Amino acid sequence: MAIELSDELIRLQQEAVDARAAATAGSYSAEAWQPWIDAADALQAAITAYAAEKHLLRFDVEKELKFRVLHPEEYAERERKAAEKAAAGK
Repeated sequence: MAIELSDELIRLQQEAVDARAAATAGSYSAEAWQPWIDAADALQAAITAYAAEKHLLRFDVEKELKFRVLHPEEYAERERKAAEKAAAGK
């Protein structure tokens, strides 16, 4: 079963994705990339704290979070199949 993720982690991951897209849309400059760096730093700190709080491996939390945000259709399909399997097993 998937790791339950907080809304805050999902929001931070999406912010990092958006900041990366903005930073890499034009020419490199430290100023243009700073929001991406800041967003990534905040995300990494939040992942570490969440994993420690939930007694999970940090890697597993980050992997699940990236899958959910970067591949929402595949995530939804996996969750649907898991729910169907759980319902059939009852």
